[in-house]
Amino acid sequence: MRLADVCAIHTGYTTRGRLEPMAAGGVLAIQLRDISPEGCIDPERLTRVQLENLADRYFVRAGDVVFRSRGERNTASALDERMREPALAVLPLMVLRPNLDVVTPEYLAWAINQPPAQRHFDAAARGTNIRMIPRSSLDDLELDVPDIETQEKIVAVDALAERERALSQLAAETRKQMMSLILVERANRIGPKIGMERTSK
Repeated sequence: MRLADVCAIHTGYTTRGRLEPMAAGGVLAIQLRDISPEGCIDPERLTRVQLENLADRYFVRAGDVVFRSRGERNTASALDERMREPALAVLPLMVLRPNLDVVTPEYLAWAINQPPAQRHFDAAARGTNIRMIPRSSLDDLELDVPDIETQEKIVAVDALAERERALSQLAAETRKQMMSLILVERANRIGPKIGMERTSK
């Protein structure tokens, strides 16, 4: 199925200048820098900006998906229930609003981030200094969309695999730190003996 057939697609809000953060009031804003390399968005870290008379299509909520249309990483991120109030999506982010009867937000983001979709974007990318993905390539992206139950299972297994990878990496780093501590302790034990031998000579 084409991406345009399973969700509504909107461009993010185009700013006329730098968005100045404010302590209170205004609206929450999601910018490219607010998305971690892993594709996570922490609503608690979003800044507020003073903007008025904004169209509703620029705002994202839990259940929506945002897509990075510029830069080296053209990936999607699903917004979860932690997003307790609407947030302004700022270009180069694109807003994807899935048809929940057909596709879940989590599966949609997962499918977009997989190699087949990424190869589609690689072929469609424009720009020399800054990589850009045209809107038309989003519309025409072909996705395999199984039934909702299968989608949920795929996302659950993927989450478990990612958790396993993170734990394996943590275990490897912990082993490395422990080995370093053991070697340093051993070196400290041997060091004074070597010094005493040299002194006695």
